[in-house]
Amino acid sequence: MNRAQTVLADAGLIALAALDAVFNQPSDPLTIAAAAVAVGALLVRRRWPVPAFVVTLPALVLLGSVIATLVALYVVAVRYSNRVLLTTCGLLAAAGYFVPGLEFAYQRTDLALTLIYATMTAAAPIFFGRLVHARQELALRLEDIRQAREHERELDAQAILAAERNQLAREMHDVVSHQVSLIAVQAGAMGVSTSDPDLKAAAENVRRLSVDTLDELRHMVNLLRASGSSATELAPQPTLSDLDRLIAGSGIECRLEGTAPGGIDTAVQRTIYRTVQEALTNVRKHAPGSTATIEFTQEDTDLTVTVGNTAPTRPTLPLPSARHGLVGLQERAALLGGTVRAGPRADGGYRLQLRLPLPTRHR
Repeated sequence: MNRAQTVLADAGLIALAALDAVFNQPSDPLTIAAAAVAVGALLVRRRWPVPAFVVTLPALVLLGSVIATLVALYVVAVRYSNRVLLTTCGLLAAAGYFVPGLEFAYQRTDLALTLIYATMTAAAPIFFGRLVHARQELALRLEDIRQAREHERELDAQAILAAERNQLAREMHDVVSHQVSLIAVQAGAMGVSTSDPDLKAAAENVRRLSVDTLDELRHMVNLLRASGSSATELAPQPTLSDLDRLIAGSGIECRLEGTAPGGIDTAVQRTIYRTVQEALTNVRKHAPGSTATIEFTQEDTDLTVTVGNTAPTRPTLPLPSARHGLVGLQERAALLGGTVRAGPRADGGYRLQLRLPLPTRHR
């Protein structure tokens, strides 16, 4: 509720309490003062709920003006959870309602009915106030839970991305160390085969720099290994030559259309392999009984790999997914200047598409 709505609500309650006091016809200075104090107390009921409630009781006893007391009692119930305080205030309100009706009740011999009315009149704002208090607390709890879940999702995403980046660093180590090792070997051979002292010194300098670079790469991988990742991640990384084995072991009826061009970079091969692996994993999890198609197409210098599947033919279990696998694939593709897109197909299936530029492999 915004400020304007709050002001309008306060004005309406004060006007209603004033009309209630007028209808009870205060006829002497004492009752007029009690009515004025009760109505005025509603202006400060949010700041001082209990005192505001107490000063409305004289108007309830002397005039039977009940609106101001009920409004103040409701605010007390919203603000406080103390049972003793709420019970005491409820008893005071019930007594204030009950006492003026004693004479009328005795005349009609329905004292019990008047007592029931007094109790219900006092209990209603307390119960309603506690209900509103519980709703406010529940809203706060739900907001805390929402923030905690959002924080947990962010942590999970960061962990997935960190693991993927560590994996990429290891793969880069495999590629770079291989190339630098070749440089070191060729520089050493050049230094041995030449008799020119300048050329020999340059070859030795290249060899030494290559060895230093390899040592730094090994140190980096040791640091990554110390971060708690599994040692098996340092095993030789898969390439397109392992794609047939991946498809055969996926447990999915899968068709391969087209082939990747020869001579593409090993980093591109690993990215294609991981993309197909993630796509087939998602098909197995979320589309049981469907068939998959892996299609390679080339346009100019771009290679597109599309993995699509038909609609599931068996019941699908509602498994939670934060799409972290897709985020990891997008990270891999972005490092190579490519993109990953995923979305449903018109036939009820799903499609994941990887598009990569094609650098040539350096030899």
